Amino acid sequence: MTVAQSEIAARVDGAFEEQVAFLRELVRVPTDMPPGDNARHAERTAELLEAMGLKVERFPVDGEAVRAAGLTSLTNLIVRRRFGEGPVIALNAHGDVVPPGEGWTRPPYAGVIEDGRMYGRGVAVSKSDFATYAFALRALERLGRPLGGTIELHFTYDEEYGGLLGPAHLLRTGATKPDLAIAAGFSYAVVTAHNGCLQLEVTVRGKAAHAAMPQTGADALAAAVAVLDALYREREGYAAIRSRVPGIDSPTLIVGRIEGGINTNVVPDKVSLRLDRRVLAEENPTEVEARLIDVIRSAVDGRPGISVDIRRLLLARPLVPLPGHERLVAAIGARASAVFGEPVGATGTPLYTDARLYGEAGVPVVLYGAGPRSILDANAKRADENLLLEDLRRATIVIAGALCDLLTD
Repeated sequence: MTVAQSEIAARVDGAFEEQVAFLRELVRVPTDMPPGDNARHAERTAELLEAMGLKVERFPVDGEAVRAAGLTSLTNLIVRRRFGEGPVIALNAHGDVVPPGEGWTRPPYAGVIEDGRMYGRGVAVSKSDFATYAFALRALERLGRPLGGTIELHFTYDEEYGGLLGPAHLLRTGATKPDLAIAAGFSYAVVTAHNGCLQLEVTVRGKAAHAAMPQTGADALAAAVAVLDALYREREGYAAIRSRVPGIDSPTLIVGRIEGGINTNVVPDKVSLRLDRRVLAEENPTEVEARLIDVIRSAVDGRPGISVDIRRLLLARPLVPLPGHERLVAAIGARASAVFGEPVGATGTPLYTDARLYGEAGVPVVLYGAGPRSILDANAKRADENLLLEDLRRATIVIAGALCDLLTD
């Protein structure tokens, strides 16, 4: 029998103040990437979950592997709650965030609440869904209804660097073998597909020289400008490439970081840049990478004293729906449509996420959680990132209801 929405909502509402306090505590512990020193946050999360009566398994990742990935410390967490025989459903959210940057009007790590919103780095992406999933589980426990199956909470800490030491590590080592998965998302759509992401580091090398005699050197910055021009010309053609997935338009390319040079009066001997290319499901990631490498190398060919090194930082493949994801879409969509009073259906997103790692492991997965209609509305990865707390409350009701439905089929 389907449990009434009102009964589930009552359980969520009864713990909502505690849920908001839980989220504020998570926001108050920084998890910037870099430096990726996130074991302290994992321990604080584990303490809060254990105070709720949940058993937490800690999975620290080997220090050498963490350092090789450019991080400092990393511990993944799993909570397993078995209700009976049935499917194992994993709920994954990541605690790592990009650094705050400039322009904040509230402290980024205080969890300030104003006009029904909480402000802080990571409050929307995706520490909010630590709270969504943990308190949805608590609501199910307090329903006291017979359920069949197991719910696992997977809280991980390297999504910004590709998730290979987070969900991928847990799945690869056999720490978890879920039948279905839900990953952190927003409240007004069930995401079933997303772009992939290729990130490259391009190092242009030349030869330093005194500014009074620049002809005696080889200007790495001038060569890097040629690389930038070539990349931006390449980008102009992307508008003609269209995805068939609703919610996803065309590929994108940006150069997000540039550094180099020795001093104001010295011809630069080295310039490095990092680029991000989003990959459609219809594209071949290997071919995309080969094309960009050719564009970059062609831009500097024939320049005396100039060489270029290209290093792959990340290749995250697109998420494509797997058979079985329909159950998740139906359960979440029905509950969300009822709670939000509008149709909540399936779509794609141009983001890339850890959800793809569950898909690559053969686990049907969708994205759904607490948050607005778009990352722009939340100021995600910008100053004053925020979350409407009413969306947190309602998304928790949705997740609890959908899990209840899935575990009583």
